[in-house]
Amino acid sequence: MAEAFSDEDAPAARRVWAVGPLMRAVADTLSARFNPVAVQGELSGFSRAASGHCYFSLKDDSGQVRCAMFRRAADQLDFVPKDGQLVEARGKLDVYGPRGDLQLIVESLKTGGQGALFEQFLKLKAQLGAEGLFEASRKRPLPAQPSGIGVVTSLGAAALRDVVTALRRRVPHIPVVIYPAAVQGNLAPGELCAALRTAYARAECDVLLLVRGGGSLEDLWSFNDPELVRTIARSPMPVVCGVGHETDFTLADFVADLRAPTPTAAAELCAPAREQRMGELEYLQERLSSTSLGIVDQHGQRLDRLAQRLGRPSTRLHTSQQQLTRLQHRLHSGVLLATQQQRNHLQSLRTALPLAVQRALERQQIRLRRGEEALGMLDPRLVLQRGYAFLSNDEGQALTSTAQASPGQAVRATLADGELGLHVDG
Repeated sequence: MAEAFSDEDAPAARRVWAVGPLMRAVADTLSARFNPVAVQGELSGFSRAASGHCYFSLKDDSGQVRCAMFRRAADQLDFVPKDGQLVEARGKLDVYGPRGDLQLIVESLKTGGQGALFEQFLKLKAQLGAEGLFEASRKRPLPAQPSGIGVVTSLGAAALRDVVTALRRRVPHIPVVIYPAAVQGNLAPGELCAALRTAYARAECDVLLLVRGGGSLEDLWSFNDPELVRTIARSPMPVVCGVGHETDFTLADFVADLRAPTPTAAAELCAPAREQRMGELEYLQERLSSTSLGIVDQHGQRLDRLAQRLGRPSTRLHTSQQQLTRLQHRLHSGVLLATQQQRNHLQSLRTALPLAVQRALERQQIRLRRGEEALGMLDPRLVLQRGYAFLSNDEGQALTSTAQASPGQAVRATLADGELGLHVDG
């Protein structure tokens, strides 16, 4: 029967995983949720391969889990494991991709004990993790070339000798400041916090190493103190935690900017070897030398090209004189040509002027005759010659309407050949 998906399951249902990426995603989820983990159970099927790796299962009444213990961890066993023996395994859950099996990578194996203490460790880890102290976004990179290195540890600890030896070998030119504190016992958390606060206040270094040698969970418990974890989180400079051996984990490891498997490794992580730096300097010196020689060659070639263009000063002067002479000839010829062109133009104007004047006079005479003819056509006498008369009163004003005349009024009539005196009868 087909399975019905809810709306919340829809995005997951639409994604199709490849087997390998799915196994890796499951492994990452297990690591983030559970690791490190402690498991108590009975040994079953214990075997040790020729490579030194051990394989077995841990089981109880309700289930079992496959386990693998690599040679590095197996060599540290202080007892001979036997089937049916009750043990406590510490390690990391993982998924073996080729078979898709859940397995526990065991980093330490003990015959019972420490269960309550490790449970307290896990509770503290969950509590401090909920405060955001272990977030990856808080991690800061180490300075590439620190100007000072601080070390927080016990003055009598072997870890201090290891760290100082490594730093003296790798970066003898960098000053090292020791902030002493107890690393074991009831007073250790308070002294460690005080040493860290002193380092913060003095600001004598730009990276801090928090180190001590290996030991049991009880020996390293000071580094699980909640106040110490919060003090490390408030550090203004990066902190490298190198506590215990590679298989040892403390809460200080999770809050530090970088975890080192050992104190010596912590020193090596923050102090690149002098040979490496010298090699980098030699490489930079070679690049600088090569680049400088290239620039010198380029400028030399440019200078050669300019010298070729410049040539001998006398040759340059002779060339300039020849060019000046050519320009003088061109200027003289240009002036003569322009003068001759202006003379020719003036002569043409002299020849064309009388003819232009004659033509202008003829045009004006024709225009005048046409005006006279048009004016003659407007002569009133021509109208009178056709039998018309011009009437006016005694004042000489033209009479154009009967309303302007009255009976008995004297009127003058102008005819084509003279004038007549008239009287209006009605």
